[in-house]
Amino acid sequence: MAPYVSKRIEFFLISLLTFFSFLILFVLRGIDDNRLTSWLWTFSSFTITGFSLIIISGIISAYMLTRLSFLKFSPSVFLFLLSFISVMPFWKVPEVILDASRYFTQAKHLDIYGIGSFLKEWGRDINIWTDMPLIPFLYGLIFKLFGESRVYIQAFTTFLFSMTVVLTYNIGKTLWNESVGFYGGVLLLGIPYLFSQIPLMLVDIPAMFFLMLAIFAFIKALEHGGLWVLLSSITIFLAFFSKYSAWLMLSVLVVIFMVYLLSQSCQLSAVSCQPQKPRTYFYRGSVTFLITAVLIGIVFLYKFDVFSEQINLLIAFQKPGLRRWGERFISTFFFQIHPFITVSAIYSTYIALKRRDVKYAIISYLIIFILLFQIKRIRYIIMIFPLLTLMASYGLQEIKDRRILRFIASYTVIFSLLIAVLTYLSFLQKTSAVNIKNAGSFLNSLDASEIEVFTLQAKNHDVNPAVSVPILDLFTSKRIIYHYDKDFSPPPKDFEKSPLRFTWEYKNPEYYTGSIDGSGKAIVVIYSDLEATLPPYILQKIEGYRYSDIFKISEDVFQYKTFVTVYYNLR
Repeated sequence: MAPYVSKRIEFFLISLLTFFSFLILFVLRGIDDNRLTSWLWTFSSFTITGFSLIIISGIISAYMLTRLSFLKFSPSVFLFLLSFISVMPFWKVPEVILDASRYFTQAKHLDIYGIGSFLKEWGRDINIWTDMPLIPFLYGLIFKLFGESRVYIQAFTTFLFSMTVVLTYNIGKTLWNESVGFYGGVLLLGIPYLFSQIPLMLVDIPAMFFLMLAIFAFIKALEHGGLWVLLSSITIFLAFFSKYSAWLMLSVLVVIFMVYLLSQSCQLSAVSCQPQKPRTYFYRGSVTFLITAVLIGIVFLYKFDVFSEQINLLIAFQKPGLRRWGERFISTFFFQIHPFITVSAIYSTYIALKRRDVKYAIISYLIIFILLFQIKRIRYIIMIFPLLTLMASYGLQEIKDRRILRFIASYTVIFSLLIAVLTYLSFLQKTSAVNIKNAGSFLNSLDASEIEVFTLQAKNHDVNPAVSVPILDLFTSKRIIYHYDKDFSPPPKDFEKSPLRFTWEYKNPEYYTGSIDGSGKAIVVIYSDLEATLPPYILQKIEGYRYSDIFKISEDVFQYKTFVTVYYNLR
C-alpha cells in the first residue's frame, strides 16, 4: 500500500509543478518574441482560467496514458503514424511565410519546362535568392508526377517529418538503447512551433530530415562499411544541397568521426556492433568524405558562378542580418519548445559528464554550437531539434519509474498538441495570408478559364506584393496572367537591409505572361491597404464585371497584409 501511495504523491507533485510552471509562462508571455507564433499573439483571447483548463486537461490525459506501454507496438510504425496523424489537422493553415513564393516558382518551372530546363536555368532565369536546389527540385517532381496541388506537397513534408521522428528513434537506439531513441522521437512532437512549419511549402522541415538521414547513415557507414559508405556519401550530398545553413550543421559529422576514432571497443554502439580498430573507422570515414567531396564538387563546378554569387550575398547581407532578425533563446527554448524538453536536455549534460559518455558529444555538439555563436533565428535551427529531443530523452532515462517517464513524455506531447491546435492553428487561420488561400478556393469554383491578376503597392515599401501572385497560384488551378511592372520598385537603399529584400528581386516567370483571350475571365486585385483606391487602368479593366467578392480577414499583428478582391461575371 505504501509504494502505491508514494507513487500517487509523486504524480501529484509533478502535476503541481507542471501547473504552476506553465502558469508562470502564460503570465510572462509578453517576453516571447517569436516572429510568427508568439504567445503574446496566439493567447491574446485566453484568460488564466481558460489556460488553466488546458493544463489540467493535458495532465489528466497524460495520467490516463501512463497505463499504456507504447513499446508494445512496433516503435518505428507507431512513431510514424502518431506523428503523421498529429500533423494532418494543420494542413488547413495558409502559406504564412512569403519564402514559399520562391520555392513554388522554382518547382513550377520544372513542372512546365522539365528537369533539363530546371538544371540549366536554376540561378539564371529561375530566381533563387539564397536557396539551394534540392528541395524545389523535389517539389517540382511532385508537381510533375501527381499534379500541381498543395496537398501533395503537404503530404510529402509531413512524410519527411514523420521519417525524421523515426530516424531520431533509430539514432538514439543505435548509440544507446531503444528507450532513449523512442522517447527522443516522441518528444519531437513536444515542440509546438514545428506544427506551424510542417505544412508549409518551405525547406526547413525537409532540411531537418536530410540532416538526420546524413547523421544516421554516417554512423552506419562507420560501423558497417560496405554499401553504407556510398549511401552515406549520397545522404551527405543531399543534405548539403538542401539549405545553406545545413553546411554548418553538417560539421557534426566531424564530431561523429572523432568520437568513433577515439572509441576502442564495441561499447560505442548499443546494437549491431562489431569491434573495430580506429584505423577501420578512419578508412571508412575518409572514403565517405572523399566520395561526398567528388559529388559536391561536380555540382559546384557546373554552377560555380551561381554559388559564388549566393555565398557573397550570404556574407554581405544574411550574416550581419542574423543579429537584427533573431528571437531570444528564452522564446525558442521555453515557449516554442516544451520547457520539459529544455530542462531535461540541460540535466542530461550533467549526467553525460558524470558518466564521461563520449557519445553524448554527437547529440550535444550542435546545441552548444548555436548557443556559442548566438544563432537565434528559430527557422535556422529547426533542423537540430531532433538532437535536442535526444538530449532530453537521455536525461529522462534517469527516471527509474517507467510510469512517471511515460507521464512526462505523454504530457509533453499532449500539451504541445493542445497549444498548437487551440492557439497556433486558430491564430494562423486568422492571419491575412488566409485571404490568398480563400480567394484561390473561390476562383476554383468560378467558370473562368483565365485569371488576370493585379497588385497594388503599399504605402510602405517593405514587401513587394508581386510575391503573393505565385502563392495565389499555389491555391488555384486556374491559369494566371500577371504583368509585373518593375518601375514601381523603390530605390534599393530603401530595402537593402530588410529581411524581405528578396521580394524586390522578384522576376515574373514566363508562364505568367501572355494575352487574355477574353472568354470566361476573372480579375483579381491583391493589396495590403483596405482604403487603397484603384488606379484608372484597373478601373478600366473591371468595367462590365457585375460581381465582386472581397477577402479581408486580418489578425492586426503583422505589418504586411494581403487582401484580395475578385471581380467576375459567372460562377
